Amino acid sequence: MSGNEQKYIREAFASNWIAPLGPNVDAFEKEIAQYVGVNEAAAVSSGTAAIHLALSLLDVKKGDQVFCSTLTFIASANPIVYQGAEPVFIDSEPETWNMSPQALEKALNDAAAEGKLPKAVIIVNLYGQSAKMDELLSLCEHYQVPVIEDAAESLGARYKEKASGTFGKFGVFSFNGNKIITTSGGGMLVSHDAEAIKKARFLATQARDEAVHYQHSVKGYNYRMSNILAGVGRGQLEVLDERVEARRAIFQRYYDCLSTITGIQFMPELEGTYSNRWLTAMLIDEAQLGVSKDVILKDLVEKNIEARPVWKPLHMQPLFDGVTHYSHNDQENVSERLFHQGICLPSGSNMTEEEQMRVIESIKNSIESKTLNEVI
Repeated sequence: MSGNEQKYIREAFASNWIAPLGPNVDAFEKEIAQYVGVNEAAAVSSGTAAIHLALSLLDVKKGDQVFCSTLTFIASANPIVYQGAEPVFIDSEPETWNMSPQALEKALNDAAAEGKLPKAVIIVNLYGQSAKMDELLSLCEHYQVPVIEDAAESLGARYKEKASGTFGKFGVFSFNGNKIITTSGGGMLVSHDAEAIKKARFLATQARDEAVHYQHSVKGYNYRMSNILAGVGRGQLEVLDERVEARRAIFQRYYDCLSTITGIQFMPELEGTYSNRWLTAMLIDEAQLGVSKDVILKDLVEKNIEARPVWKPLHMQPLFDGVTHYSHNDQENVSERLFHQGICLPSGSNMTEEEQMRVIESIKNSIESKTLNEVI
């Protein structure tokens, strides 16, 4: 917490606006829309809810297909299943770790040949790094397939000086407790289409018709954000740029201390983009380093340092066993390699230099211990 949040929380209590909706919700939506440069935004209970609403607005239903990045948290794809539709997973490419234009092109070509284009493509910006939006959008525009940009992890990032989350028909942000700014739990659906966002708010408030009594003509959801949590979000948004700077500084320290070691490679930042570096992620090439990813993770855990592998690709998840998946090319599945080699390091905005150096020294010790044991 920044301390700014208390002002807005006190206002919510003083005015007795406790339940969902209220002045903080209205203001938070306007402030997010202004920050990223879109016409409208709808504050909801989670990033997952925002994706679900986007799919509902695009009339995704049973029997439809939705293409989705495979290297992401499962929340990107679960709403596809909520709608009864079928996900098709698209591999990553090595320059951003995000959706491969090469794999997407093949998937769209195949879908067009079968006469069954997807109802939407969900492009995820992994760990705060924007995907290759120009190439991906060009393909989707050619086939007239709408894009949902899952920017849950990339608020504050930019692609060619344009804010992450503003490229598709819809953009999605998350304010979960681990995100770069938080409302403890919450999300935002954004769009240049003001009418679509107005309908999203309607659906997210149980789709209640305009009537004196409670009347409902379509299926709705209980997805709106509370006025208290929106107050937290407003206070957090005031320090977003500082949080991005802090995360980027943390990444840079890791990079400066570890990137010269043969066998360690960090998540790249595509030229013309500005990552928020939500999480610092690196790859361990065991053949070059002599130490496996699992050994380093185990050593960190033993020192009470939390680190994790990168996301397990969705096409490898038991829930999606047998679902269609397109690799980057015939020779390589990039997302699987990233999963087998990748580690996410502690990256919290309030992390001290001393704490970070303890992580760095632990990694160096793991490598040196392995080398020393081999010599002995």
